[in-house]
Amino acid sequence: MVAIIDYDAGNIMSVYKAVDHFGYDVVLTRDRDEILSADKVILPGVGAFKDAMDKLIEYNLVDVIKEVVSKGTPFLGICLGLQLLFESSDESPNVDGLCLLKGQIKRIPDKEGLKIPHMGWNSLTIKPDSPLFKGIPNDSYVYFVHSYYLDARDKSIVAATTNYSVDIDASVHSGNIYACQFHPEKSGTVGLNILKNFLELEG
Repeated sequence: MVAIIDYDAGNIMSVYKAVDHFGYDVVLTRDRDEILSADKVILPGVGAFKDAMDKLIEYNLVDVIKEVVSKGTPFLGICLGLQLLFESSDESPNVDGLCLLKGQIKRIPDKEGLKIPHMGWNSLTIKPDSPLFKGIPNDSYVYFVHSYYLDARDKSIVAATTNYSVDIDASVHSGNIYACQFHPEKSGTVGLNILKNFLELEG
């Protein structure tokens, strides 16, 4: 069973539909027992960093997420779900993230000719042998919607990068934690294959 964490963020249903497309038993839930019993857990979302952390705290999901990670269940963060895994964000000073991984979420620098938020397709430079990108060609294009980007402290966890005004850590993998700044559920065949790779991981 795949649990998608429901914490009132945007874009959750599109991830639900993408997982359901592959025929998996999938639930949209904030129930502790359901989440902890799942074979895979996904934290998607679009929205503001502080609002999201407030909701995770309100629904008592912070400790649940940390327990999922500690027990080794494959865990995937998408977009805002990636950002929340880290320590802090320029979007919401003095608000702690989940601190499961080390790094900061920074605002994309202004650059002439580039619009912020970054909305569109960018190619990925993919780290060889990353399980999330099995069978995905280097320079594949995926879809981004964001104004803030990850600068991971430990670059060894970075599974893919892109560039939009600045070098962006677009995907990470550390132990059983996987995350993408881009939206695999909106990235056509490439994105669905990335999501499929996650769903087929052994826990």
